[in-house]
This record gives sequence, structure tokens and C-alpha cells, in this order.
Amino acid sequence: MTETADELSAPLGQTETRRRRRIRLPFTGWQALAVLLGLFLVIFAGFALFHDDPLGGEPMARIAINNGAKATDTKPGAAKPEGKSEPQGTAPAGQESNSGAKTVTIIDGSSGARHEVAIGSGATDGSDSSTAAPATAMIGVDPRLLEKSRYGMIPVSADGLKPFTAYAADADRAKAAKMPVVAIVIGGLGVGAAKTADAIMKLPPAVTLAFTPYGSDPGKLAERARAQRHEILLQIPMEPYDYPDNDPGPQTLLATLAPDQNVDRLYWHLSRLQGYVGLANFMGARFVATDSAMQPIMAEAAKRGLAFFDDGAAPRSVANALATGQAMPFAKGDVAIDAVPTSVEIENALAKLESLAKDRGVAIGTASALPVSIERIGTWIKGLDRKGILLVPLTTAMLKSKSN
Repeated sequence: MTETADELSAPLGQTETRRRRRIRLPFTGWQALAVLLGLFLVIFAGFALFHDDPLGGEPMARIAINNGAKATDTKPGAAKPEGKSEPQGTAPAGQESNSGAKTVTIIDGSSGARHEVAIGSGATDGSDSSTAAPATAMIGVDPRLLEKSRYGMIPVSADGLKPFTAYAADADRAKAAKMPVVAIVIGGLGVGAAKTADAIMKLPPAVTLAFTPYGSDPGKLAERARAQRHEILLQIPMEPYDYPDNDPGPQTLLATLAPDQNVDRLYWHLSRLQGYVGLANFMGARFVATDSAMQPIMAEAAKRGLAFFDDGAAPRSVANALATGQAMPFAKGDVAIDAVPTSVEIENALAKLESLAKDRGVAIGTASALPVSIERIGTWIKGLDRKGILLVPLTTAMLKSKSN
């Protein structure tokens, strides 16, 4: 039996226990746990950053929606005339969601301010609109003066009654016939609930309020204005010279469209709210100066018993001549009160309005619902009585101008 050197050198009667070699890892167990935890946190952070889930962490429920058949318009003459082409798509002012709501950028024609607003109802692309404006009338609106279109209810004359006379605000017209009068039109309302509410509540009822067809629910704001006895107008977005760089919004009336396409777009705007005495241009310097484009719109407005108000911003506007040819109520703005929205310039514009009223008997000012404008106009109105000038709704000013 062969013995090794180690065995020969070991003490007699004892054997050396051979040590087992231990495997050494490059890290400890705690270090491994820390590495795994770090990897988990990195993966979780990456998922949170790069996974687009706006409802992450929120409880969700899934439901089935059964789409019913599309509603069809059975009233003769109310639907889009057969054989006429669909209106062209709107300018890419926003993006449409799956629910049909559309977010658009609206440019205030007076101040140039931009507003992002959601349009919650009505078709904007000329498609059949079974989800268009509701077919129910607003409070205080005569159902006899409504006609169903494919977009919703729109105004119409009936039984000798016209929206212009039915919805005109109360005024002492006998007194107005004997003294100088001024009318104030505050435009661009419906976009921005806060400024619209300020105009409704802080200005007297004789001030006329003009609403754009945009906003999440312009009909509700218009209804509130009428409840406070304000006379209201509907502003129709029309093409300016620098369109589409300066875009009034979806369904803008364009000088390049066929007449039936513009009339169809007009119907969309008319359905957005109710109870207005007439229409007004929203921007539109090019459109109101184009006779072939304006003529069908003015004829449609006259047929439906509506007035037309030209804000006076377009020197070459043909609206006055066309309104005269249609024998429809008309007025044009004389002074842009807050063209320069400072207290001093607003005071100067109001002084000019007073002078025009005394010289001609009637003067009409336009303004936006800027806080400085509402504050200065409200203060100025309180001093009109002692100056021998009467504040009247726009319809009263229109009637007086016609009689002069």
C-alpha cells in the first residue's frame, strides 16, 4: 500500500481530515437581491414612461354598445336637396375623437386670441348627422318657428311670424324715435364660459349678445342670455382674406364653394342654438365682399325671417346692398369699441359713438367680452341718460335706421 507524504508526516494513530474547497461567488446574496430589485424598478419605470395609457391605475368597466339604425329626416325640404354634393371637409383645425367630439382652435375676430374648444354635437364633415344637435327647442323658443334639418332644428318663418320680431328684446320704441340711440353688440361669445357669463350678467339687457356656433354647449349659454332678456345674434364663420392661415373654425363659409355647399354649412351653424333675431359675420372679409358667395346666404336668411348684422370690419362688404334687395332688416357696426383694448382707447371709442348718435340719430358699437371692455362699457352706459342718449337693442336700432 502506497502512502503519501502527508500520511507519513501525520502523528501516529491520527489521520488528517481533508478540507473541501469552497466555491466563492463574485457577489453576496444580499447583492443579488438588490440587483433583481433594481431590474424590476427599471422595467416598471420604462413601462410607465413609454406605455401610453391615460387611464392607467383607474378602475375600468367594459360594456357592449348596440348601435341603432341611423335616424332619417322625413320632412320634405328640410333634408339636404337631392343631387347636391356634400360640403368639403373642414380645415384641419383640430382632431376628432371616437365619440364624435372635435377639438378646434377658435380665433377671436376682435382680439386675435386663440381658444381650444370642444364641439360636442353636430356633424362637421358633411356626413349624415344622427348625432347632430338635439331636435328639442330651447326654453322660450316658439316651436312654430323651428324646422327640422339633418343637423337639428333651424329657424323658419311661419304664419306671418318671424324670428326677428318674435325674439326681439323689449324696448321703448316710442322714446327711441324721439332721441339719439346707441346699440352695443358684444361678439365672440359661446367660446369661454366665464367671459360669456360676465357679458350676460354684468351688462344690461339692452346690450345685444352675439354667439359663435362653437363651444361645448353654446345653446345653454344662449338660453341663459335670453333668460336675462338679452337679444342674441348667431355669428356665422366666413372666409377671411388670409384663410386658412387665419381660420374661423369648422364649417366656415368659403367663397370658393358652390352655393348649395355653403347653404348646407349654414344649416349646420343655424342648428347650434336657437332664439336669435338674426345673423352676423364672424370674420369673413373676403366672403362678405364676394357677391356670388353672399347672395345665397342673404336670401336664405331673409326667407327664414332673420336680420343680418355686418360688424363693419370689411370696407368692401356687399351685405348692405343684398339686404336691401331682400327687404330684410340690416345694420352695420360704426365703431369697434375695443379695437385697442385699453381703458383710454375704449373711452375714446365710446365718445366717438356718442357723437355719431347725436349727429345721425343712430350709432352701433361692437366689442368683445374682454374684462376691460365689459367694465368700461358698463360704466359708460350708466351715464347715458344724463347725456340724452338711449341704449337700445340692435333690432330697435335697425328699425329706427330703416325709418330715417
